[in-house]
Formats: sequence, C-alpha cells, structure tokens
Amino acid sequence: MNARTIAQVALFAAEEKKAIDPLVLDIRRMSDIADFFVIASGSSDRHVRTIAEAVMDSLRTRQLSPGHLEGLNQASWILVDYGTVMVHVFHRETRKFYSLERLWGDAKFMTLKRKDEKPLKSTRRSSTSRRPY
Repeated sequence: MNARTIAQVALFAAEEKKAIDPLVLDIRRMSDIADFFVIASGSSDRHVRTIAEAVMDSLRTRQLSPGHLEGLNQASWILVDYGTVMVHVFHRETRKFYSLERLWGDAKFMTLKRKDEKPLKSTRRSSTSRRPY
C-alpha cells in the first residue's frame, strides 16, 4: 500500500470518528522522516484514543501495523508511525500549543476524496494562511 493510500485510509477513519479538523500534510519535499502527516484532534482523552484506535484498526484490516506507537495511555498527543505516514491525534488544546500546521507551514495540504468523489490533489498554501483547529 502506498503512502498516499495509507494517509487516505487514516484520514477517513479519523473522520468517521468525528475527529476535529482532520487534515493531511504532504511533507515529501521538506523532510525524509515521512511523506505525509495526518493530523486530527479530539475533544477529550477518550475521543483522542478512539480516533487513534480507529486509524490503527482500519489499517490493521489492510495488514498494516504501526512501527511505533506513542502516547496512547496519556491521550493528549498520540503518535502512530507507519514509516511513510505519521498520524498525530491531539487533544484540542495540545494541538493548538504544538501547532504542527504552522511548524510545517510550507507543506501542502492534501485534498483526499473518497472513491465516488474527485481524485486526490495537493494544494499549496501561503505560509501566512491558517487552518482553524
């Protein structure tokens, strides 16, 4: 499974659990640590944990297991590392504090669509544009 598909599956799993402001950042041209970041927020520790578990369950059904998992017990920031895709699930306040979208401000937002919608595309954004969390 390619990195874009992993990111798409992770994003859709987060959306199905009502994640707050889920998005995908394309960091391929910026870093060697991963190709994509999937970033989402939850409104409580339980919500954050539920989102992360849904992502892992969805990818597990496709025979993928994370190479590294961190923060599941604390649930303020859960990192699920699939090598080419890193999934960050934050508590809303923690996401505001660390602000990965601003830290990776030159990354492209990925617009991912389901099969019955238009195809995948990247959108470039200016370093001054902001996404609400």
